[in-house]
Amino acid sequence: MNELEFVTTHRRHLHQNPELSLHEYETTTYIAAFLDELGISYERPLDTGLVAYLPGNGEHTIAYRADIDALPIFEENDVAYKSLTDNVMHACGHDGHTTALMLFVKRCKAMADQGTLPQSIVFIFQPAEETGGGANRLIRAGAFKNYDIEAVFGIHVMPFENEGKVVIRDEEITASATEYRFYLNGLSSHVADKEQGHSCGEALQHVLSQVGQIQQYHLNGLKRNIVHMGHFEAGEAINTVPSHGYLEGTIRTYDVHDLEIVKQQMAKIAESVSLLFNVECEVKFEEGYPPTYNDPLLRKHVEHGLDNADFEIIDKPTPYLFGEDFSFYSQLAPSYFVFVGVRDEAKGYVTGLHTAHLNFNEYMLIRIADYYEQLLKSYSEVRVQ
Repeated sequence: MNELEFVTTHRRHLHQNPELSLHEYETTTYIAAFLDELGISYERPLDTGLVAYLPGNGEHTIAYRADIDALPIFEENDVAYKSLTDNVMHACGHDGHTTALMLFVKRCKAMADQGTLPQSIVFIFQPAEETGGGANRLIRAGAFKNYDIEAVFGIHVMPFENEGKVVIRDEEITASATEYRFYLNGLSSHVADKEQGHSCGEALQHVLSQVGQIQQYHLNGLKRNIVHMGHFEAGEAINTVPSHGYLEGTIRTYDVHDLEIVKQQMAKIAESVSLLFNVECEVKFEEGYPPTYNDPLLRKHVEHGLDNADFEIIDKPTPYLFGEDFSFYSQLAPSYFVFVGVRDEAKGYVTGLHTAHLNFNEYMLIRIADYYEQLLKSYSEVRVQ
């Protein structure tokens, strides 16, 4: 089959059979069967996902990453390859990321068989990008300890940019993502004797108000930050003083100092609750993904690869405010992450990531593989000072 048939077949199979983070068993089996057919060795450091390796002729070892998991979203696209699993969908384009890397693997194997693969390559088919930090799990599992990786590259489809355009940015390109949760415990009483209780309803109002002021009064107004309150509740019955309260949300920032300010203020808010309302209050943080940092020394390779793959480069002045677990690979080696435009207004491919209507043209996956191949060649043609 030709390359368009290749990417269409594999992408649509993956799209019809999505699996959630850390449950990508059939997806991993599908990728493994593809690698077995090509005769490429791989390892499975985790229950799902895998890492493959091809030795090349050069002195460099470069890694390319694709994420393989889907989202708990009910697909609303009216297409023949619609998800066969209720409430699970590749609504973030990971089916495309995986397919593009598979095509690149196929090209690299052909070069290796001919003795022309210019550098050694590690192919990362990573689980659990959406939830669970699969990149960090792979690193902690020692998945890369046997490889002297010099750089890690990755892409993400971007439906808000037209086809043919790629968004890049040196240093931070996505924000950190940290979850927070407030737990409140008071004392219930009947509404007729409400003064005998310690109301978590009253205390939660205070927490909501104060958390809402952090961005306004404690963070630099020239920086982009989000302190979001996603879900909150209090109370048990219509005629009792609430004895329990709860608030959860997310913090998005690309400045580690700003994140610490937010966490410190939240800790002070929790302390103030017990003083003001005689209600116990604890705030807990679940560390998410750090900012994705693009190493400026790799920019020459990225620009060379994109130019030679006929992409238009858009240099983004500020980072995106969503999180991305590709950020963990900077612990492993210098890394660079870009966003490939897949917007096609004529076909209605305009809806955002994590939406029930996300879709794109499969031929863009060939162009992503072109970029990967040109990146590979740049390590023989471009010298970074």
